[in-house]
Amino acid sequence: LMCRTEMEMTTTRPEFFGNLGLWAGRTELHQIASLGNALQLERLIDGGASVNAVTADNITPLHDACAGAQPHCAKLLLAAGAQVDIRTIHGSTPLCNACAAGSLECAKLLLEHGASVNPSLTALTASPLHEACIRGDPDCAQLMIAEGAHLEAFDIYFGTPLHAACARGNVDCARVLLSAGARVNAASFHETALHYAAKVGNVDLIQMLVEFGANVYARDNLGRKPIDYTRPGCPTAVCLEFYESNPLSLQQMSRACLRMALGTRAQEAASILQLSQRIIDYLCYR
Repeated sequence: LMCRTEMEMTTTRPEFFGNLGLWAGRTELHQIASLGNALQLERLIDGGASVNAVTADNITPLHDACAGAQPHCAKLLLAAGAQVDIRTIHGSTPLCNACAAGSLECAKLLLEHGASVNPSLTALTASPLHEACIRGDPDCAQLMIAEGAHLEAFDIYFGTPLHAACARGNVDCARVLLSAGARVNAASFHETALHYAAKVGNVDLIQMLVEFGANVYARDNLGRKPIDYTRPGCPTAVCLEFYESNPLSLQQMSRACLRMALGTRAQEAASILQLSQRIIDYLCYR
């Protein structure tokens, strides 16, 4: 049996959606939108139902449609004048809900109607990119990045989107972020993404982070390195012990340094260098 990490992730995040006690004042439109009954929704809208009706927590039918991954209902609501960037009392926009639900269709629809990919963050909300990484949806994450999402936006529960992806063990999302130029050694209260990967015990994630230049010797505010969050003999501990004892090759370090120096410009810069395609692919981690 694989060993469990010595210390579980302590970073938790409140779940507002799904707690019906917070949804006082829901209308029939809210209910129908969340269930995806487009025909009934259209009848209600034609009958004069307010598409911007809010609950006690400022949740609109559009929030419900996106949280339920109901693009047809979202389309009807937007066509009828639903506010695309309205925020709940906790600060979440419909785009946040769409990404949290992993609904690429809803996300594209909202963006077509002018939704902000970088809403201001509050103490209780994360960005749409964070939500995609928390869920583990690389397609939504890629869409948010393509639309200009801030790679280093900071959420108080996780830190950057990379921290969020690693805290949930979502390798594919982490790869999307790193390939786009996310800073691999960014710190959240002195913890790096590698600390998070060690805590969740994901060897694949650890290997990828190190390949992108993660510092295995980084210490958090307790003075602990990533390996200190593993049990001796666990696969994650063995992996980190190997990297502590065997530094990256000069070739690998050169690639990591280039990526860190160029950041989000790495892909573009590498493509115009007078190098073979094989070397460019190596530099771009393809």
